[in-house]
Amino acid sequence: AKHRGEEGIVTLKVLVTAEGAPARIEIESSSGSRLLDAAATEAVRGWRFQPARRGNQNIEDWARVPLRFRLDS
Repeated sequence: AKHRGEEGIVTLKVLVTAEGAPARIEIESSSGSRLLDAAATEAVRGWRFQPARRGNQNIEDWARVPLRFRLDS
């Protein structure tokens, strides 16, 4: 993607477990590049999140994650 000069923003919907792990990842808004979309999905797969809370208890919930790919000159 870098050699092709591809840039863009990918917005992912991530189902975060009560333990903070991404259980499901969906592309909400594509960058227009399959390579960038796949890179964003793969990166988020390895992330840990602060889970949502209801009172004192961690709960499973959806999070929206925008990732910007930008080439610096």
